[in-house]
Amino acid sequence: MRQARIAAAAASVALMAGLTACGGSDSAGGGGSDKDDLSPAQAVLAELKQASKNTDEQDSAKVESEQTQHTPQGEMSTKSEGALDWSGGGTTAEMTVTQQGAAAKKLPTSGKPMPAKYTEDAMYLNMGDDFASTAGKGKHWLKYDYDKLAEQAGPSGALIKDQMQNNNPARSVELLLASGKVKKIGAEKVKGKETDHYRGTLKVDELARMQSKKLTEKELDQLSDQLKQQGFKTQTVDLWIDGDDLLVKKQETAKGTNGDLDSTAYYSDYGTEVDVEPPAASDTLSFEDVLGSGS
Repeated sequence: MRQARIAAAAASVALMAGLTACGGSDSAGGGGSDKDDLSPAQAVLAELKQASKNTDEQDSAKVESEQTQHTPQGEMSTKSEGALDWSGGGTTAEMTVTQQGAAAKKLPTSGKPMPAKYTEDAMYLNMGDDFASTAGKGKHWLKYDYDKLAEQAGPSGALIKDQMQNNNPARSVELLLASGKVKKIGAEKVKGKETDHYRGTLKVDELARMQSKKLTEKELDQLSDQLKQQGFKTQTVDLWIDGDDLLVKKQETAKGTNGDLDSTAYYSDYGTEVDVEPPAASDTLSFEDVLGSGS
């Protein structure tokens, strides 16, 4: 099942590329209140509302991220960098993704930077010449259709589809706003910038309900059960907001019985131009075709 193993490894990379950040509810709206009339807790929410609004209005940004997952097979680290655009309602991106660590050592993609493209309907990974000459049947790109991915992965796949199509940096801010469980840690510098640091800790069943705009109640219940079976009880979200009320850093941490998860992303160059074109169909193979080959 070498092809299936390669395809599954690629999916793991794609879903850890800094785009599947925790999502939120619909926009929380603007603040507009005089902070002098607010309690400390209300002032924090007002600040985050402004950050959500300002970040969302930028339409695009550059991103650098690293996600580390501790598994029974060892550590898996995925680094990504590139730019994403959410001006059209959905999310598109051009990224370069690199996977490494003990758990990735035996994978054919380990340690190799892979170009990745994210359109509103699918994600594409360039698996390189070795893949093209063997499992790729002469084609370099693997395509993961979001609808088909959702069908194969059940409730978690439906969540992935929603996040890949609707994710942008503002949604992380919206998540904390929707929870109401957020506190201001204080002033800190991030890459030389003065920022304010905020933190919230949420239960997985709350996350399941706040991370998607489109899941049914049944899917939400199933997703919550899946997360609990993996041993994830809570997730902590840390955000750093700069003087322009823009998100510049996000960190998410969760502890599970099968391994801990730690994800950090840095955002910069808001408003940057992002132009994403899917790869040529003649150089693209679908994820389902690789799985269906069964070798």
